[in-house]
Amino acid sequence: MAAPETLHVRNIVLVGQDGAGKTSLAEAMLYVTGQTPRMGTTHDGKSFMDYDAEEIRRKFTMSTSIAPIPYKDYKINLLDTSGHPDFIGDTLATMQAAEMALFVIDAVTGPQVMHTKLWAEADMMRLSRAVFINHIDKENANFDVIMAALHARFGSRLGAVTIPIGVGPDFKGVIDVLRMKARYVDGDTERVEEIPEEYKDAAEAAREKLCDLVAEADEDLMMKYLEGEEQLTQEELENLLDLAIAQELFIPVFTGSTIIKQGIQGLMEDICTYFPHPTAHGAFELADGGHINITKENSQVAGFIFKTVSDPYVGRLSFMKVISGTVVPGMELVNARTRKKERIGRVQIMKGKECIDVKSAMAGDIIVIPKLVETRTGDTLSHTGDVDIAMLPFPKPQYPVCIEAVNKKEEDKLGTFLGKLAEVDPTIKIDRNEETHQTVVTAMGDAHVETIVNRLKSQANVDVRLVPVRIPYRETIRATAEAQGRHKKQTGGAGQFGDCWLRLAPNPGAGYEFVDEIKGGAIPGGLVPAVDKGVQDAMAEGFLAGYPMVDIKCTVFDGSYHPVDSNEMAFKTAARIGFRAACEKAKPVIMEPMATMDIIVGEEYAGTVMGDISTRRGRIVGTDSNDAGDTIITVRVPYAEVVGYTKILRSLSRGSGSYVIEIEGYEDAPRDVQEKLIEAYKAAKA
Repeated sequence: MAAPETLHVRNIVLVGQDGAGKTSLAEAMLYVTGQTPRMGTTHDGKSFMDYDAEEIRRKFTMSTSIAPIPYKDYKINLLDTSGHPDFIGDTLATMQAAEMALFVIDAVTGPQVMHTKLWAEADMMRLSRAVFINHIDKENANFDVIMAALHARFGSRLGAVTIPIGVGPDFKGVIDVLRMKARYVDGDTERVEEIPEEYKDAAEAAREKLCDLVAEADEDLMMKYLEGEEQLTQEELENLLDLAIAQELFIPVFTGSTIIKQGIQGLMEDICTYFPHPTAHGAFELADGGHINITKENSQVAGFIFKTVSDPYVGRLSFMKVISGTVVPGMELVNARTRKKERIGRVQIMKGKECIDVKSAMAGDIIVIPKLVETRTGDTLSHTGDVDIAMLPFPKPQYPVCIEAVNKKEEDKLGTFLGKLAEVDPTIKIDRNEETHQTVVTAMGDAHVETIVNRLKSQANVDVRLVPVRIPYRETIRATAEAQGRHKKQTGGAGQFGDCWLRLAPNPGAGYEFVDEIKGGAIPGGLVPAVDKGVQDAMAEGFLAGYPMVDIKCTVFDGSYHPVDSNEMAFKTAARIGFRAACEKAKPVIMEPMATMDIIVGEEYAGTVMGDISTRRGRIVGTDSNDAGDTIITVRVPYAEVVGYTKILRSLSRGSGSYVIEIEGYEDAPRDVQEKLIEAYKAAKA
């Protein structure tokens, strides 16, 4: 495939809820243009686009795949994305690389949660949008009901450019409202005819709505149109349509069925004719606050990496949107983040899972560059390294799990592979908690975690298991107490002797403090630091349930020593004995970490969520609302009660809720919680 001119490239990202038919739309477009010999589906495991083993197993798209489709003199880059909330980060990154988001919506279920979320994201990106109502041939499909639902949820700018001839089992073809023709597909052949008499009124009504919206793109024509002086001519309508779409004055709605390929040909014609080309995209924001537009005139090459894949066979693949200039093999570009040069060994395009070498790629195109050494998702490459495009923020992962290697000898291998995963997927966070001795992977949800585990087994050959995340409880004291720590050991020859009196007192919020009040040399000055060290060792071990102790002031105020048998080890041991004896009388308690959460849900779910938080010993701190009309519930709740709250919130809000969480401070755990932790600790020691 020759490098297409910038104005002849169309970058279309397919978005929507899982099951709406995004992948089948891509498959239909590939088949109609002769790019594939048969139409595969996600359900039969033979999809051209969903080729990953995990996608085949799960039967839904998990990661963006690309299909470059030559159509007439154009190149359509179809970017098929996941509609699962666990993989929304990949979808959002891909949306930044496109000029048009084509929302695929099922004709029975209508717009769903992910449609609403991604529509709002597209709005913030100022990304042009279109809609394809799929499966219009399904039982119970209803075009008018779905259009009403779209208007209710997304506003009045949507207008039909195709309407169905019949629905459900009676669906025969579509009416092209723009050209006022009926289009039918028989087998693999499309025929165009006059509109049937019984559909002429519906077609006229749809065209009038279309003209109303499109006329806003030209002020003079709009005034004449509104005053009824004249109707838009076919030429005026066609000349204004691309402008109206690019300016988001008009959002075209198509309909059809990907399974029987109805409505596909007309969609592709309109993509090439009226959908925005790369230079029609708004300016990209730079990290320094400046802006850059896609242009083929600028001789300096610049491109940003919107996705990275670690392929077990070919290594790292970097997906680049070319912003300016022409990329050719052999050139050296500078990474704006690292300030290091990267050599472009090969320039490729992805066609499903196949990488195809190309000689060059012009501004606006999407390419794949293999084996870049230090370039990551979100980086910008250019001749000078001075261009740095601001990457949209990725959603913050909130679902922590602990992953352990079944064979402890493979822990290093596990860590290395997880590190590589986090490099290519910014929605994975890896932490090694030295306190709990756990490797904690924070992901987007259950499906995300299961994918990580399966890839560890299949690609890294590491057998792993999931274990509960240990909550970082703390212990402290609530009263002042004194006790003696005395250690005497005589085994023949030099013995050990240490004797110290300790006073423990609460030290809220001030951490650990050690005070030396020894007078008269009761303990030699050189041995007092050993008392301090012994106390700190005992605090690290905990007193009640093995959790670190905090916020304690320890004073050593008396003691005795032996001129021969006293040494640092003896006084460390004595200090540990004294510390534990004093803790016994100082009202020790276990403190639990508290989380502050901002939970964002639709107003209809707010009561349910607040009730659930109350059952988890949480307190409602306040409520607010955002510009979208959602309710923001601020709560303070024990962290142990909301670890993995992602799954619970999705259930309570039908997948629409989100939250951010931070551990902020500690509070005394209820007595029953403390007793359970103590019993579990004793059982583990036994």
